[in-house]
Amino acid sequence: MAKDAVYAKDGTIDYLGNPAKKRKTGTWTACYFILGHEFCERFTYYGMSTNLVLYFKHQLHQHSATASKNVADWGGTCYITPLIGALVADAYLGRYLTILYLSVVYVIGMALLTLSASVPGLKPTCYGKDNCHASHGQSAVCFLSLYLIALAAGGIKPCISSFGADQFDDADEVEKQHKGSFFNWFFLSINTGGLIAASLMVWIQDNVSWGWGFGIPALAMAVSGVSFFSGTRLYRNQKPGGSPITRICQVIVASIRKYDVEVPNDESLLYETKDKVSAIQGGRKLDHFNGLR
Repeated sequence: MAKDAVYAKDGTIDYLGNPAKKRKTGTWTACYFILGHEFCERFTYYGMSTNLVLYFKHQLHQHSATASKNVADWGGTCYITPLIGALVADAYLGRYLTILYLSVVYVIGMALLTLSASVPGLKPTCYGKDNCHASHGQSAVCFLSLYLIALAAGGIKPCISSFGADQFDDADEVEKQHKGSFFNWFFLSINTGGLIAASLMVWIQDNVSWGWGFGIPALAMAVSGVSFFSGTRLYRNQKPGGSPITRICQVIVASIRKYDVEVPNDESLLYETKDKVSAIQGGRKLDHFNGLR
């Protein structure tokens, strides 16, 4: 069998750092673990966050405006931290290790949140249903756990879908077609996990207890991490390519210095090397086009 038919052509490697073999890594076999992770992670996120305003009002004894502001601040943080996760993954750790490490942080945050809602001394003191008061220390533990979750959830967000796409070789037409199907299943797992969580966990939090209402999502996140780790031997990994900020600055400087250079007709002369792969570790050469002339 030809070498090109044995190994993926996109430069991906396996968990040992060797070129990824097409028959033993990637494709749907690896994606089942990624989809399982995403379903459980979204179940966790929406299960603990959908009813958070009521938790702040009734358990931490916050005014409605304060509770809404705190939830908005926390939600905004969840959408800023993807910038951190993407930078760390692309420049230093790679997507696999970034997702794995942040999944551990996620589980720690969820476990701490569950303890803060269920363990005497950590949970607020209640004098009746929806009449609870939290000390400064108890509130601090709650918010510490929430912002650990924000760091982890946001950091995982930009990596997991890209990591799923890495399992399909764009140079293989069959795998390239399957990549589109992967994203269909990926978004189905997101919406299914969110729908079940927003329906079931809100009822448990309102009618059973906040300890169970946070504990079940915490358990789901632990299952999510185990699901992701279980597929380690099957994953294809892109090598981290260094800081993208540095490369952006290099492009700007080069553009200014070479603004009067005539573009050659031979597009192969536009690349930094004559090899088929990019000189940037983990990078890919882009096809030349005239769209920005």
